[in-house]
Amino acid sequence: MKILIVHAHYEPQSFTTALKDLAVETLVAAGHEVRVSDLYAMHWNPVASVADFGERKNSDYCTYALEQRHGFENGSLAPDVLAEVEKVDWCDLLILNFPIFWFSVPAIMKGWIDRVFVSGRFYGGKRFYDQGGMTGKRAMLAFTLGGQPHMFGIEGIHGEIDLMLRPLLRGALGYAGFSVLPPFAAYHVPYLSHEGRQQILVDYQQRLLTLDTLEPLRFPSMGDFDERLYPKA
Repeated sequence: MKILIVHAHYEPQSFTTALKDLAVETLVAAGHEVRVSDLYAMHWNPVASVADFGERKNSDYCTYALEQRHGFENGSLAPDVLAEVEKVDWCDLLILNFPIFWFSVPAIMKGWIDRVFVSGRFYGGKRFYDQGGMTGKRAMLAFTLGGQPHMFGIEGIHGEIDLMLRPLLRGALGYAGFSVLPPFAAYHVPYLSHEGRQQILVDYQQRLLTLDTLEPLRFPSMGDFDERLYPKA
C-alpha cells in the first residue's frame, strides 16, 4: 500500500511528531511505501491566493474554485500545489497527523487542504461523497489534544469528538470521496506520564497494523438523492 502522511507540528520533539515517526517506522516495516509531507519543515504556504494560478481564466475577478479547476486542467497551478496533488494521487491512504488547535487543525494544515484539494480533481459539479474525485482511496486522522476522553462524550463538556471533527471527516475527506477510517486520538498528552505516552504509542501501532479491519465512517451516497439533491422518496 502507498501511504502519504501529512504532518503539521512545529516541534520536532513533540508527541505529535512521535506519532508520525512511529507511523513511518511501523508501516515501512510492514512492507508499505510511505511518503511524508512535513508542512513546517517544508515551509508550506497556507494562504490560498491568486498567486496559486500561473494562468487565470478570469483576470478581472478571482473565484478560487473555478481558477483551481482551470489551473488543474491546463497544468498552470503553482508548483508546490501540483507537487502535493501528485502525492495524493500516488497514495492509497492519506493520514493527516496534527495537534488539535481550537477544535480544528493548525492553520498550516487547513491551508494545505484549501490549496491542495483542487476543484476539478478532488471534487466538482456533483462529484462528491461516493462520486468524489478521491473515490477508491482511504483517509484517516491521527491527532493529539490536551483534553481527556470523558470531556468529548455525548454529555461531555466539549461535546462529541466526531461532531468537532465533522468539518474534516465529512466536509473535506468524505466530501472529496475518501473512505474515511475512524480517527485516532491521543488524549491528554501534555499531562501524561512517560508510561501513559508509551501506551498511546502501543495503541497507535496496533491501529496501524490493523487498518484493513477498520469499518469506514458512513456518509451520504449520491444514489440516495435526486438530480436536485433532494432525498429520494
